[in-house]
Parts: sequence; structure tokens; C-alpha cells
Amino acid sequence: MIVIYKKLKMKSKELKSNIDILFLAYRKKETPIYAKIVAIIVVSYAISPIDLIPDFIPFLGYLDDLILVPLGIMLAYKLIPVDIIEKCRKEVKVKKENKRLGGNIAAGVIIALWLVIILKIVTRFLRLHN
Repeated sequence: MIVIYKKLKMKSKELKSNIDILFLAYRKKETPIYAKIVAIIVVSYAISPIDLIPDFIPFLGYLDDLILVPLGIMLAYKLIPVDIIEKCRKEVKVKKENKRLGGNIAAGVIIALWLVIILKIVTRFLRLHN
């Protein structure tokens, strides 16, 4: 039973990673209106902190995360034309790569600032004790 639960949870995470793709597909004018409605409902529910079944209820609390959200994602994917999904998948991939690069640069700047602050504190401390 635990093995099945872990597999379902892993599959759920994999499907949830496609929320960005659904959101981009929702914003495309070529996406049919019925697919847009399903996509925005699924995206809204997936990112909402409010669940139909609260997470604190043992096992049942994760039922919506394991079943409802992935089913909604699969339904939306079936309604959206494949070419739109592929375009959005490429856009998300490019955005994630750019975000990683930007995140690394930001991390480097923050580390450099902390090093400068630590260096200032150490030099001031050494001047006081000399």
C-alpha cells in the first residue's frame, strides 16, 4: 500500500510540474475557450492553499493532491491542442533555464555582499583590539 502511495505521489508531482504549461496555454488566444476554462480551474485549484479535503485529515487529506489535481491536468491536456502544449512546454523550459541563470547570479551577488559585510566587521574588530 505504501509503495502505491509513493508512486502516486511521485506521478502527482510530475503532473503538477506542468501547471506552468497549462497557465501559458490558457493565455494563448489559439486555445479553445472550453480548454481555457478547464485549464484556469485546474491551475487555480492546484496553486490555491484551500483544498476540498484539508491536508490534516490522515490519508484523505492528500487525496485531492494525488487524484483530483492530476486528473484535472490530464483533462486540460486532452482539451488543448498538441501544438499549443508543445509551444508552451518550450517556453517554460526557456524560462526555467533563464531563471536558473538569474538565480545563480543573484546568489553570487548576495554571497559577495555577505563577504563584504563580514570583512568589514572583522577588520573593524581587529582595529579595536590592536
